[in-house]
Amino acid sequence: MNIWQAILNQRINKLFDPIKPGHGIIISNIATKIYYGAGLLLLLFTPAYSGEPDIIAISNFASEGLAGWEEKSFLGKTAYQIISLENETILKATSQAAASGLYKKKRIDLQQTPYLNWRWRVDQPLHSLNEKTKSGDDYGARLYVIIDGGLLFWNTRAVNYVWASSVPTGENWPNAFAGKKAMMVALRSSTDKAAIWYQEKRNVQADLKEFFGPDVRYIDAIAIMTDTDNSGQQTTAYYDNIFFSSN
Repeated sequence: MNIWQAILNQRINKLFDPIKPGHGIIISNIATKIYYGAGLLLLLFTPAYSGEPDIIAISNFASEGLAGWEEKSFLGKTAYQIISLENETILKATSQAAASGLYKKKRIDLQQTPYLNWRWRVDQPLHSLNEKTKSGDDYGARLYVIIDGGLLFWNTRAVNYVWASSVPTGENWPNAFAGKKAMMVALRSSTDKAAIWYQEKRNVQADLKEFFGPDVRYIDAIAIMTDTDNSGQQTTAYYDNIFFSSN
């Protein structure tokens, strides 16, 4: 019950107090006015449900470029640039024996918006890698969510959604360097076609619960990385339209 419903009930209840003789018509008219007046207030002040999901934008490359994104280099630099492709403004990533990523610090309440959405494509897939080893820990594209451990850096955790080259789609495994603190999930692999856009949607809250337990409500950052430092290969990928949604 909202505040306007409570007011309406109080008004109507008062009208049904013992009625003095001769006052019935007056009270009836007052009751009618209050009833319809309160009904109007309910219409004006009760939020309408539109059925549209809540959305928190992470990327808006067309209007903001890379504003709000920071770069972290591990070995050399992946070239990230905003370009126009097929009349769309998107992010292009080109890596040649290098590894650097872009990240955006943004706290997301997963109870409100648990779904991560984005689209990506890889034009030059990597090949012949064992991604479960350190020498094969390269990906044509990856997008990951981070739980910041703060000063307790060893408590930092992450889930990496990756475009693999050998691991089958749907498989998950601990990162070759970070172990179970960073879980890898293969959403795309060698069976997926190159140079084609794929739309993705993941329930991050459910993934975090599976990998780290039920107590995770917030994530603190989102990152993008195309990396080839371990294999020495070359690849090109594209990212666009990254956002969280309520459904």
